[in-house]
Amino acid sequence: MRRFWIIFFISITLTLPMLHAGGQDIRIFSAANTQGKITGKSIEQAFEKTGFLIDGNNDMNKPFAARFGKTFYSVYRLATVHDPDLTAKLVKVNPNIALLTPLSMSIWQDENGQMNISSLSLRGMSRITQIPLMNKDLIALSKKMTKALKTALPGGHFKKLQYTSVADINKPLSVSLQAKVELEKDASLDDWKDDFESEFEGEMEPVGFLFPGFIDLNDELTERGIETYDFFDTYSVCKLDVIYPVHQTHPEVGAFAPCTFYLYKKKGSDFVHMGFPSVQNWIASTDIKDKQSLDPLVKAEQLFISVLKSISE
Repeated sequence: MRRFWIIFFISITLTLPMLHAGGQDIRIFSAANTQGKITGKSIEQAFEKTGFLIDGNNDMNKPFAARFGKTFYSVYRLATVHDPDLTAKLVKVNPNIALLTPLSMSIWQDENGQMNISSLSLRGMSRITQIPLMNKDLIALSKKMTKALKTALPGGHFKKLQYTSVADINKPLSVSLQAKVELEKDASLDDWKDDFESEFEGEMEPVGFLFPGFIDLNDELTERGIETYDFFDTYSVCKLDVIYPVHQTHPEVGAFAPCTFYLYKKKGSDFVHMGFPSVQNWIASTDIKDKQSLDPLVKAEQLFISVLKSISE
């Protein structure tokens, strides 16, 4: 039985993109791999060598084959990484950096023997988090990703992308929610967090959401002298029914999948803040137009919000 009251605010803040110069929100780095020397493991090692922590590196063909009976690429992986030091610096600018902690990538080999990795561009990172494009630490994070990509795919190059929807995107790029917590006398904040997260996982999993990664971000922040938060957690969230139909024609959407759900509470505040990237990132950044891909994306976001509301009632 819960030992707290929680008031869930009905309002949902839809964060609109900041104005930026032209460009793309994702980028695809590609290299020949006809001899098969580049593997999921070698890519992981390259990111570790560059200084990233590996939060996940999942072979998606296995669950796709088991669930849907068919795969489309000889290699298709979803990987997540993060840099604790740069994250700690960026969280001081805007805690929305948690939307990209960890950073997501898709890794796939196409029919021509090219190994590809999709990830967010500097512009994409800035627009989702609302951290200025010229922030030195955000630039450093983007440059570090570039270095890791070049280490992972020797002799590779960035493909020229010409997505058109992203140029004029005016839809929300993230969804944020907040809850006011009023504890009963015999309850603690740890009780609230444990109960909420247990119920969150328990309600999300039966409706198809998976959690391939979890970061206790507050531990990393505290180790770096930031003691602003009572807690700060991030979940990597994925739904097979969403990523499977979309990846067939847009394998690059792994730059947004798994997506990150965060929840944090600052010391001295009565509010818990939660958020995740909007599916508009997927839709606009890769020009998704077909109903087969669009419908699962929109329905998943609506379901996610609905479950968050229901567990707080």
